[in-house]
Amino acid sequence: MLMLSSSVAVNVVEALQEFWQMKQARGADLRNGALVIYESVPSSCQPYVCYVTLPGGSCFGSFQNCPTKAEARRSAAKIALMNSVFNEHPSRRISDDFIEKAVADARASFKGDPLEADNPNTGIGAFRFMLESNKGRTMLEFQELMTVFQLLHWNGSLKAMRERQCSRQEVVAHYSNRALDDDMRSQMALDWIAREQEQAGALGKELSLAERELEAARLAGRELRFPKEKKDILMLAHTQLSGSLSS
Repeated sequence: MLMLSSSVAVNVVEALQEFWQMKQARGADLRNGALVIYESVPSSCQPYVCYVTLPGGSCFGSFQNCPTKAEARRSAAKIALMNSVFNEHPSRRISDDFIEKAVADARASFKGDPLEADNPNTGIGAFRFMLESNKGRTMLEFQELMTVFQLLHWNGSLKAMRERQCSRQEVVAHYSNRALDDDMRSQMALDWIAREQEQAGALGKELSLAERELEAARLAGRELRFPKEKKDILMLAHTQLSGSLSS
């Protein structure tokens, strides 16, 4: 019975990879290929935690209490596979109807002027511009781009660009072609090091908040890319700052 259970569990990992390879074979626009990437959180004891990043940038984590690293990997694959399958529903694809509903929801949330939706220099207008630029893709495939802009907003970079008279359309057009890579993370980490030097304790406070947010989202089985990237950037800043102080 144990062997059967193990075999079924291992297949979750295989099934997730096969799912995305099949999507790519059917013509899905996966800019970085169909590879599913796992990341185990270093730990010497249970419960073990694992994250999985899907093509398109969405991230999920093990949501169960996992006694082994292999079980944590399977747990992460399980929630990612469930979301990948759900993502195939027509309601998750970015279409004209989807865009109108998403923009209307955003406008209602911020009580914006209806005319703002067609002005790319407003937040809602930029949101529409991003959606229209990714028409035909699904929300999971759109996640990395969304995360880039969430991070730019969180980090204060969007505000700084507006102060330099950059239009939101120019910013969106520029960052739509930028991958969320180590260079971008390093730049944001430097910003947080500068904040810490201006106001002692700011980095530690933001890191504690990010860790709590990520843990709560992981245990709830939610999509994790934004909170995980925040924590990774802040940890990078913390490590670099500690290294410079000790040298």
